[in-house]
Amino acid sequence: MVPLSFTDKVAVITGAGGGLGRAYALLLGSRRAKVVVNDLGGDSKGGGKSSRAADLVVEEIRKAGGTAVANYDSVEDGDKIIQTALENFGRIDILINNAGILRDRSFARISDTDWDLVHRVHLRGSFLVTRAAFPVMKKQGYGRIIMTASTSGIFGNFGQANYSAAKLGLLGLSNTVAIEGQKYNITCNTIAPFGGTRMAEDIMPPDLFKEYKPDLVAPLVAWLCHEDCTDTGGLYMTGGGFVSKFRWESTEGVMCRESRSDAVTPEVIRDKWDKICDFSNSEHLSTTAEASTHIISALTSLKQGPNIQPNRTYATSSSAKATSGPMAALGMTVGPTSFTYSSKDVILYALGVGVSLQDEDGLKYLYENSEDFAPLPTFPVIPAQVAMMGGNLWTQIPGWSPDLTKLLHGEMYIENLKPVPPAATLSTTMTVSDVLDKGSGAVIILDTTSKDETGSEMSRAQFSIFLVGEGNFGGPRSSKAAVSLHPHPTRAPDATKEYKTGIDQAALYRLSGDRNPLHIDPSFAAMGGFAQPILHGLCFYGVTARAILATYCGGDVTKFKAMKSRFAKPVLPGQTLVVNMWKEGSRVFFTTTIKETGKECLTGGYVDIIEGGGSEGTSVSGGEAAGAGVFSEIASRVAADPTLAHKVMAVFLWDIKRDGRVAAQWTVDLKEGTGAVYQGPPKGGVQPNVTLTLAEDDLTAMVAGKLNPQSAFMSGKLKVKGNVMLTQKLQPLLKPQAKM
Repeated sequence: MVPLSFTDKVAVITGAGGGLGRAYALLLGSRRAKVVVNDLGGDSKGGGKSSRAADLVVEEIRKAGGTAVANYDSVEDGDKIIQTALENFGRIDILINNAGILRDRSFARISDTDWDLVHRVHLRGSFLVTRAAFPVMKKQGYGRIIMTASTSGIFGNFGQANYSAAKLGLLGLSNTVAIEGQKYNITCNTIAPFGGTRMAEDIMPPDLFKEYKPDLVAPLVAWLCHEDCTDTGGLYMTGGGFVSKFRWESTEGVMCRESRSDAVTPEVIRDKWDKICDFSNSEHLSTTAEASTHIISALTSLKQGPNIQPNRTYATSSSAKATSGPMAALGMTVGPTSFTYSSKDVILYALGVGVSLQDEDGLKYLYENSEDFAPLPTFPVIPAQVAMMGGNLWTQIPGWSPDLTKLLHGEMYIENLKPVPPAATLSTTMTVSDVLDKGSGAVIILDTTSKDETGSEMSRAQFSIFLVGEGNFGGPRSSKAAVSLHPHPTRAPDATKEYKTGIDQAALYRLSGDRNPLHIDPSFAAMGGFAQPILHGLCFYGVTARAILATYCGGDVTKFKAMKSRFAKPVLPGQTLVVNMWKEGSRVFFTTTIKETGKECLTGGYVDIIEGGGSEGTSVSGGEAAGAGVFSEIASRVAADPTLAHKVMAVFLWDIKRDGRVAAQWTVDLKEGTGAVYQGPPKGGVQPNVTLTLAEDDLTAMVAGKLNPQSAFMSGKLKVKGNVMLTQKLQPLLKPQAKM
C-alpha cells in the first residue's frame, strides 16, 4: 500500500489547539504537509484567549520532524489566518474549518448572545476564512476545503438550536463552494464527526467517550484533503473508525391536481398524505437541477384547463393526419436549406470536439494542406442542425405553438452515404417522420437528408426532440420510424478510451453554429438549474465518435458509416469522458460515462463501420485485391520464420491505393504468436504501431528494387505514420534491394 503524502502542501487548520483540530494537524504534519495551527486559545464556550494551545501543537509537529507555525487570530479575522500561511509558506492548499464553541440552552432560554456567538464562530467564521483562502486557491488552480457540520445540524438536538442551525448552514455553504470551485480544481466537502473532544466530554458516557478518539476521524479528513481525492460536495459522518456518506432522499411524490385549472386544497393533501410520505419508490436527488426536474416532470403531466382547447381532439395514430395540434406536424417537410462550408468550418468543428495537434492524426483534421485532410465523419450533424434550427417548421403547425425553451435533444442518428468532402454546398431537406405522446411531453422525430451540388445524397440524420409539457394529446407512444437504440453486450468492454474535455470546449464548439446561451452564459444556465454552462450534446457525441474512429477504423473516415445514441446526462466543460466499446461484427456498441461522476451521458449507442475499407469498399470488385501478390509472398516468409514476431513485436498496417483511393488494407502482425498476414485492419481493435500508405504500383516497384524507399518517402509516394524506426524491421520480409 502506497502511503499518501502531502509533501509541499500547505494546510491551515482552525481550532487546531486540541481535539479534532490537533489530530488533523499532527497527521498532516507527519505526512510532510506544512501546517498553520490556528487557535484562539479560549474555552469551549468562547471565553478567554491564550497562545499556549497552538504553540504546544506546533512544538509536537516540529519534534516529529515536521514543519508548522502558530496563529492566534479569531476566525472572524480570517484574512489574517490565511496571511500567516502566505507569509510563511507562500501558498495555501488545504483549509480545514474546525473551530467551534458550544452555548447549549433549551430553545426557550437561548439569548441573543448565545445565538450570535455560536453563529459568528461556526458559520460566519468558516465563511470568512474560506473567503480569504478561495482566491488564492483559484489562482493556483488547486484547493481542498473541509467544513465541519454535525449530526445536530442534520437531525436537530435538544438544547442546540443555535448550534444545529449554524452547522446545517455550513452544509449549504460547503455545497455552494463545491459548485463554484469545481472548475478551478477546488473541492469542498463536509464532515459530521463524532470525536472525543472537550466540547463532547461532558455530554458523553466515559466508556463511549474513549471510543470516539479524534485520531480515528483524522484519516477521513486527510483523504478528502489529498490531491488524489476529487470528490466534492459530499457529506460524511465519521466516528470511532466508522465512515459513511449521507445523501438526500425524496419520495416519488404526488401531483395534487389533475389539470392546470384545478386548485390544491388542504383536504387533497390530507387524502394523499400516505402516498406523499411513501419512500418505497424513492429518488436520490443531488442537484438543484434534479430537484427542479422532479417537480417539472409532475407539472407536465397535468391536463390542459377548460379554457384551453383540449389536445385530445387531435389524431390518435401516426397513420392519421390531423388538421390541428401536434399531430398536424406529421409528414411536414421544410427546406431545402442551403449550407456552404469550407475547410475553415471543418477545422473549427474538429477543434470543437477536441482534436489537437498533439493527436497522432491531428494534422489530418486541422490542416487543409495535409494530403489526408478530411472532415470528421460526424461533421454532417452541422448542416443537419442548421436545417432543423433555421427552418420555419414551428410556425407552420396549425393550432400548436410549443415552448421551444423547453426543447431537449433526446437521441441522434447520423449516416454517411458517401465520403464527406472538405468543402461543399449542401442542400438539406427536413421531414417530420413521427410525433409521439410521452405524457410529460411530445417527441418529434425529424429526418434530414443532405445532398451535394450534383444532387447526390451525402448524408442522412435523425433528431429525436423532446418538448417538455407538450404531451397528453392522445398520440402514439412508440414509432416505427425511429432508428432504434441497442444495449451493449454484457461482457467487459473490448476497448476503452478517455478524453479530457477543455474548460473552453463549449465556447469553442458553439462557433460551429449552436449559439444557445445555456452553453456559455452562467446566468442563463442557472435559470435552468445548472451550476455552470453545460457542454453541447453533439459535442460529446463527436468526441465519442473520435474514440471509435481511432479504435476501430484506424482513423479512416470512410469506414465510419453511421452512429446512433441517446443523450442521458449533461456534461460540464472540463470533465473527462470515458468511452467503453464492444465490437460485434461490423457494429461497435458504446457507452460514454463522465469519469468524475460515474454517470452515463450517452447510452444505447452504436457505430456501424465498413469492415476492411471505406464507404465504397476497400477492395476492387472484379479483380484481385490490391497488393495481394506482394502480401502473399510476405505471408510465406512470416510462416518460414516462427521467431519473427518475437523479434519484431509490432503491428504494421498497409493502406494500398488504386486510382488515388484506398483499395485494400493489409495487416502484418508481428506481435502475437508466430505472426500473421491478412487482408483488413488489425483484428480485435488493436492499434497498429506503424501505418504505411502507398499506391499499388509503387509497392510493386519498391519490392522489385525499382523504387528506393527513402526516395518514395521523401517524395510523398510512401507515407509512414507511427514509429518510423520500426519499418527497418520489415527488411526480412521484403526483397533485399527494398530496404525500408
